[in-house]
Amino acid sequence: MADAGGTIELLRLVRSENTYTLQPFSRLALEKQCLALSLDWSTGRTGRASDQPLNIVSSDSTGQLHLLNVDEAALRVVATWQAHCFEAWIAAFNYWQTEIVYSGGDDGLLKGWDTRTPGTPVFTSKRHSMGVCSIQSSPHWENILATGSYDEHILLWDTRAMKQPFADIPAQGGVWRLRWHPYHQHLLLAACMHGGFEIFNCQKAIEEKQEVCTASESHMLPNSLVYGADWSWLYFCHLPQTQQGPCLGSFPYSNPEARTADPTYNLKVVGQLPAPSFGPSADDSGEVGTKLQSGNKLMTSLQPLTEDMRKSGGRPHTAGTKACDSGLSLEAANPDVNLLATCSFYDHILHLWKWESS
Repeated sequence: MADAGGTIELLRLVRSENTYTLQPFSRLALEKQCLALSLDWSTGRTGRASDQPLNIVSSDSTGQLHLLNVDEAALRVVATWQAHCFEAWIAAFNYWQTEIVYSGGDDGLLKGWDTRTPGTPVFTSKRHSMGVCSIQSSPHWENILATGSYDEHILLWDTRAMKQPFADIPAQGGVWRLRWHPYHQHLLLAACMHGGFEIFNCQKAIEEKQEVCTASESHMLPNSLVYGADWSWLYFCHLPQTQQGPCLGSFPYSNPEARTADPTYNLKVVGQLPAPSFGPSADDSGEVGTKLQSGNKLMTSLQPLTEDMRKSGGRPHTAGTKACDSGLSLEAANPDVNLLATCSFYDHILHLWKWESS
């Protein structure tokens, strides 16, 4: 966690008698009189090799980047360097070559750095016209990088040729956070401040290098600014009507605020808006499109995303694999139902959404 006190803090998820709690594990102050503005883990792709160090890169309000190492004992500073003249809003790893990190600042610059020689940038881009505040390397495509800015544009880059992006995607607001879907390789979630959040399908842009990304979904939250958005690593599975007992990692009741016998399956929605529906959506004619629901409409079972699913591009393996206590096969998984979370300013609400696509 990066906080406004200029501290990076690690927390453990610990199970107690009735619930799970987050407990502090280690913390490190970056600099005096600064705000920690972002962090990224070096393990964003598929974990790490046994000999690969576990690192974090962080940025702060003085324009500095900090490379930190994580071991069993504590956080340790590996390197600190000045990257931007003003706030360094974002820092992120190249997940495929973790010696390389990227940064974006309020100076409107996107920069690349080799952490083995961090004093001089590998490249500097002025392609964004305003502050660069979101960056994420694709966990699925080795040379794909997404960046976002106050200029209300998302740029897709081939990291082998950083002079110009290969796609320029207009957004509905300043792009404060970008997140690739953990197993649907072409889906990109964007937190767009006053524009709410949007989900883009970047398949043609990535595979055919066409400057075409369709907005599969968009939703504006009134009287709020969406600064954070992320996908869940859980997936839904179909449960038979007669199925008894919850699946592992599931929410077995339609009411997410209900108390359950096993606290593992509790879900408390901090706050939600009425569930919006976007067209085209399922109607009496039987035509099916997309549907978005807020947390109070979440229905039945969720399963954790497995490593095999990531490697296979998202479709569950079925050979001899049992996903649920009840013996339900992963064939029951529904890859067209996804969970995502957004957080917003002013109203201080965390929303949990279920997104159905077909």
